[in-house]
Amino acid sequence: MTSWRPGDSRADSASMLRVDQAGEYGATRIYAGQLAVLRRNSPESKLIARMAAQEQRHLDRFDQLIAERRVRPTALQPLWNVAGFALGAATALMSEKAALACTDAIETEIDKHYSQQLSELGEDDPELASDISEFRLDELDHLETARKAGATNAFGYPLLTAAIRAGCRMAIELSKRI
Repeated sequence: MTSWRPGDSRADSASMLRVDQAGEYGATRIYAGQLAVLRRNSPESKLIARMAAQEQRHLDRFDQLIAERRVRPTALQPLWNVAGFALGAATALMSEKAALACTDAIETEIDKHYSQQLSELGEDDPELASDISEFRLDELDHLETARKAGATNAFGYPLLTAAIRAGCRMAIELSKRI
């Protein structure tokens, strides 16, 4: 491995941490909104509670890295707090399947996002790459779980997931910078 020199391209770990922490925070808020609406002991709420616990673990790790590395979190966090909870509650009010379709849409975009980050990181930041790689596998499990539980059977699935995916991509781009 050659050492980095000014002018060489390298991964922007600070921006990656900022957006990943924001994303995991948003995920915890989405699941909180869904769990506030769904019947407590429904099969869907049990799946969502399990996924929410994993997202909280991811968030805790990114919070730790942000503090250790002195990376400022996104200034949009108050917006993600409200928007995430509202998205979760709205999809759960639509139906249990719509709540799962929300997970399907989000995790589809997060898989792409984490894959791109891993490619950009290469060997520049092995600690962050290891965390992203581990969390990506959890997110893929969430995607598979949502689909097995009927996410694709949600009313308006193509339109619903397309809209949520577009919002997710926008949130990613904004959180990298702001």
